Amino acid sequence: MTPPPTDASSSSAPAGKGPSDEGAERKRILTGIRPTGALHLGHYAGALENWIRLQQEYECFFLIADYQVSDYADDFPRVREAIFDIALDWLSVGLDPEGSHYTIESMVPEHAELTTWLSWWVPLGMLERNPTLKAEMKDLEAKSSVPVAFFNYPMMQVANILMPKAHLVPVGDDQLPHIELTREVARRFNRTFERDVFPEPEGLVGRVARLVGTDGNAKMSKSRNNAIFLKDDEDTVNQKVRGMFTDPTRLRATDPGHVEGNPVFIYHDAFNPDVDEVNDLKERYVAGKVGDVEVKQKLAKALNTFLDPIRERRAHFEAHPEIVRDALAHGSAYSREVAQATMAEVRDAMGINYVG
Repeated sequence: MTPPPTDASSSSAPAGKGPSDEGAERKRILTGIRPTGALHLGHYAGALENWIRLQQEYECFFLIADYQVSDYADDFPRVREAIFDIALDWLSVGLDPEGSHYTIESMVPEHAELTTWLSWWVPLGMLERNPTLKAEMKDLEAKSSVPVAFFNYPMMQVANILMPKAHLVPVGDDQLPHIELTREVARRFNRTFERDVFPEPEGLVGRVARLVGTDGNAKMSKSRNNAIFLKDDEDTVNQKVRGMFTDPTRLRATDPGHVEGNPVFIYHDAFNPDVDEVNDLKERYVAGKVGDVEVKQKLAKALNTFLDPIRERRAHFEAHPEIVRDALAHGSAYSREVAQATMAEVRDAMGINYVG
């Protein structure tokens, strides 16, 4: 599972390309992430792996959704740092800015305009029934009051997807309700104005739908301090793996252990390419013939082998920040051209080109 090589390390990002260029004739992908911090193994297994594979087949719009981080409204320096970290990680794993478009959401203000228009056709109850939104709202309410922007962000996600007329949206399994909402909004708009403005996108879940945290919690996240980041050095990875949750019912190495649901073996399955080694460890673990120490040592070795080329490329881009800035600037400029073309169609369909 070593990420593919990229030529980006030997060049800067391209000059902006217009939406009428040859690449625009390919079907499109829109996918992205909120800028809350650097990316981790869960992002790779659940999303980035698919993005890397699909970027040769589709025209890809990789979005950094900074409009959607209202929970960080009091810490914009963190958002700014996260935007740069995410772009670094994208370059490091092999997402090619020569053929795809790194986009900062707020640099394409048409996203906010389309969100406003589309929200006319979505009742609040439809958003409140979204299981992902309900879970996130519960978490927010436990901390403070819920800002109005929180209710806006599902509509913003719909606008993000529809703006480039995306055909495919690679997401985690928890985001599939957002894809269904997007499909419904596209149908309503097209039906209302009798125009086929928006395609109905399909969702695509990654090979590992959701990677558990190192502490055994359902999801890896920075806030829970249970994540292994793509930028972690070898010592940090070793330390995190040593502290990983395993089988709580196993008190001694000679006790029969459980493989199913055991985070250490979930990570082996996701990132250790030596299938024979993994199967041997599983057989011995179930039989009580191997300790957690050996299982974790071999996992740490596999993870560091996987991360080494990513670290190497990241060091290059950190030493050349102009490449990162150019990728974001050119990608955002291209995406805005696409957005302006889409909004011209939307305004024409709605009949709101008031002075046109």
